[in-house]
Amino acid sequence: MPKQEHGTAPASGTVVPPCVLVIFGAAGDLTKRKLIPALYNLAREKLLPNEFAVLGVARAELDHETFRRQLALEISGFVSGTFDPKLWAWLEERIYYMPGEFNDAGVFERISAELAKIETRHHTKGNLLFYLATAPDFFAPIAKSLRDAGLSDESKGHWRRVIVEKPFGRDLVSAKALNISLQSVLAEKQIYRIDHYLGKETVQNILVFRFANGIFEPIWNRRYVDHVQITVAETLGVEKRGGYYDRAGCLRDMVPNHIFQLISLVGMEPPISFEADAVRDEQSKVLRAIHPLAPEDVLTDTVRGQYGAGGINGRTLTNYRNEPDVNPQSHTETYVAMKLAIDSWRWNGVPFYLRVGKALAERTTEITIKFRRPPLVLFRNTNISELAPNQLVISVQPKEGISLSFGAKIPGATLKVGGVDMDFDYAKHFGSTPATGYERLMYDAMLGDQTLFQRADMVEAGWAVVAPVLDVWQALPARGFPNYPAGTWGPRDADLLLERDGRAWRAS
Repeated sequence: MPKQEHGTAPASGTVVPPCVLVIFGAAGDLTKRKLIPALYNLAREKLLPNEFAVLGVARAELDHETFRRQLALEISGFVSGTFDPKLWAWLEERIYYMPGEFNDAGVFERISAELAKIETRHHTKGNLLFYLATAPDFFAPIAKSLRDAGLSDESKGHWRRVIVEKPFGRDLVSAKALNISLQSVLAEKQIYRIDHYLGKETVQNILVFRFANGIFEPIWNRRYVDHVQITVAETLGVEKRGGYYDRAGCLRDMVPNHIFQLISLVGMEPPISFEADAVRDEQSKVLRAIHPLAPEDVLTDTVRGQYGAGGINGRTLTNYRNEPDVNPQSHTETYVAMKLAIDSWRWNGVPFYLRVGKALAERTTEITIKFRRPPLVLFRNTNISELAPNQLVISVQPKEGISLSFGAKIPGATLKVGGVDMDFDYAKHFGSTPATGYERLMYDAMLGDQTLFQRADMVEAGWAVVAPVLDVWQALPARGFPNYPAGTWGPRDADLLLERDGRAWRAS
């Protein structure tokens, strides 16, 4: 990057303050595929100051130059747009590496000494952002070691923050234990629980769409909305994650975090401001208002599935049970569908349907707001026998956009109504912006804005909803797995979940 003096006007936004980003687990895929490319993109937007550096910490025995060379060999493949060697050179000279075991107290003393050298060289003013890109078992021990080594101490006027990757526990008990452990050594304002879904532009736009447009918020309630659907579908199987996935399953992996974040943004009341805690207060209320599922409700209002062999886009997938590192008799679900209710005046009687799974027919993440049908009285003496309900579709990935469907008269001598769509496509309207999904989140963390990060009570509220489902599914192992072929939209029971209510999943 061309040398940028601190304070030079950026392309947009505010330049982050001087700081060092310390990545634990820096030798893993997340660092090279997402974190370093995200920093490159922030540098391209001139949002990083000259007084910035990165220190990677991992078990691999590497030195600064070897680590830099490894990143340099692959960085161009993980950033979109034209690769700028000068920009990379600017960032590369600020990247450092230190090998070490995360459970070795001596490593943290060496980290402290290395950070002192980096601060002298780059004038980072003692501000530190720690990114825990490690196995969950290391979250609490690393946080404690940071405290013991004085690395989380903010008493001298600088800031120290810790980003924690999901999963935040594997059930309600472990999530509470993790929160207690983290909060015993860090203030809540120092803890940034990251969910990369919230880095997507369309997800962030939900608040703007709802609260900056006077035509939508008045109808965003039970009087006008029939139901809400949330679909998170992947065409890939478990790939190389069989060992982790077979222990976690689809429910733990996706629902308490990604899915519930989307539900909270769709269902929340208007916050009193866009201050972080004002927004998160309203999100937390939605999660706590989700009606708890009794054991009998789990049997009728939830569906689990596991993919079998099949074809997707010319690829052949094997049975989940034949994937590497998966138990051949596994009862782990790769698909989940649920019907949830929110106990609030706004959403009373409006079901929220969700489905999420692997090896499905299409890769898509979308939120569908299905509105109530208008009365047919006006058209009773015409050829129109049924009026289609309006629907609003918020597409999160791979396409980012918003579509509104409504009825219009078909040209001709007779009265016929046809469905039409008004489509907004982010890329076509604003142009495509190089992004990994982590830029906004890392940028906000360096600025100290926690709006897009989960608070402790939000994490626990999400796990409290899925706790009875986990209990019932553990007590009653699944029968008939695999119960959907790869390349389809999941098990038949997921369709029946809506058909019993006279509804159907939106056809993508």
